[in-house]
Amino acid sequence: MHKEEQGADSGHLTGFGTPFYRNYVLLLLMAVYTLNFIDRTLIAVVAQPIIETFQLTDAQWGLLYGPPFAIFYAVMGLPIALWADRGNRVQIISLCIVIWSLMTAFCGLAAGFATLLFFRVGVAIGEAGCTPPANSLIGDYFIARKRATALGIYSMGVTLGAVLANLFGGPIAQMQGADVGVWLSSVGFDWLFGGLDWANIEGWRIAFVVVGLPGVLVALLVWSTIKEPPRGYSDPPTAEIKARPPLSEAFNELKTKPSFWWMAIGASLVAFVGYGLVSFQAPFLQREHGLNVRDAAINFGAPLSLLAAGGTFLGGWLTERATQRFPTAMAWIPALGLLVAVPAYIAAFFVDDLYWVFILWGIAAVMHYSYLGAQYNIGQGVVSNRSRATAIAVLLILVSLIGNGLGPYFVGFMSDYFMMANLAESRFAVELTPALCQAKDSALSGGQIDICNTASSTGLKWALAVTVCGFIFAAFCFIMCARTLKDDFVAELSHP
Repeated sequence: MHKEEQGADSGHLTGFGTPFYRNYVLLLLMAVYTLNFIDRTLIAVVAQPIIETFQLTDAQWGLLYGPPFAIFYAVMGLPIALWADRGNRVQIISLCIVIWSLMTAFCGLAAGFATLLFFRVGVAIGEAGCTPPANSLIGDYFIARKRATALGIYSMGVTLGAVLANLFGGPIAQMQGADVGVWLSSVGFDWLFGGLDWANIEGWRIAFVVVGLPGVLVALLVWSTIKEPPRGYSDPPTAEIKARPPLSEAFNELKTKPSFWWMAIGASLVAFVGYGLVSFQAPFLQREHGLNVRDAAINFGAPLSLLAAGGTFLGGWLTERATQRFPTAMAWIPALGLLVAVPAYIAAFFVDDLYWVFILWGIAAVMHYSYLGAQYNIGQGVVSNRSRATAIAVLLILVSLIGNGLGPYFVGFMSDYFMMANLAESRFAVELTPALCQAKDSALSGGQIDICNTASSTGLKWALAVTVCGFIFAAFCFIMCARTLKDDFVAELSHP
């Protein structure tokens, strides 16, 4: 079977729809991906208040942030992707936005570790249905040589989401519940909450509710304004497509693409480091440099995330232009960026001056996130059009399990390990543990509290430094990907 719609024979030259409409769809999908990461990363912005509320060690926090979310994200990702390769991708995205938005709002109602964990799982299930169908849609809206830039723009949602999570989540989390209650009374909306005692409501809970609920409106906009394009519309007319490809066909195709697997391992290692850094960025700034939740979010979290978004776009832009002369540039550019990021990150962790912390972390972020566009371009570019969503789902399963699943817990575990090592060298080595330091009701002396704080800060700093060295192995994987990329890519990578 060939193209599904009359007039689609020229789709590989123009893409689906008018240029204006294609750009509108791309920007709306980027907004969806941005919302996805706002809701996903908000918990990292308010990490320290949650740690204090539930009296968690860093390892416990890493466990809460990472493995459960990653496992359910991975488990649901593949069946949703298979659904997207057969069903209406626009409807799937709309439904999933509603699910993860409501679950994000419910996180603010968590009564403890277990209930917060349950709602985070709900967020994971909803977000699993975002990227595979969105990537498949972009593949049908844009011709092959325009997809690197399109996917780079779409991928900006990762870091733009982090920007907005910091801009809104940080200040809201710094608010006092009593102040919110007074404001609601002043505007006449206090009756909505049935006499809720706002004095006992922490700011981080309010942040989850305020940030989560608007997603329902975005879902309605996607459902009502994005058209479902024919499968393979923007591929060459000679490319044959099958109506209902079995899962085995997609995997058989992937088995013959070593560049995909090298890229997937590399991207997973990048995510391992990236999620580890994100989950503990705010606690590091608060412990090491004494910032509050708002200042850490506004002065560092938001601008650093914006720089990372710029790195994502820059990576896609450089890739599209370099590929015209160097077909494997989309693999080499991420490798070089990651190698530059390693010393920049480590220096940022150990300098005392906040000005240099920002400069060094900013350089590292730009270099770090230059890989995202290449990740998705390679992921869908090495398979036929009917297997794109499945290929992206396989990629995201690995990224989620290795990156989000292990990265935050590894950082937390190493932080507690280094913290214990610091405590063991103190004069209170016998009495103090990470759990005792974190407990609210522990009767610690002033000297013990100071030692706990120093050990907590130092432990986290060394944990982050060790973790970021994973970029070296990720860069090696992208270099290996480049060796077979030209042969594995379905479309022509370069042109005169």
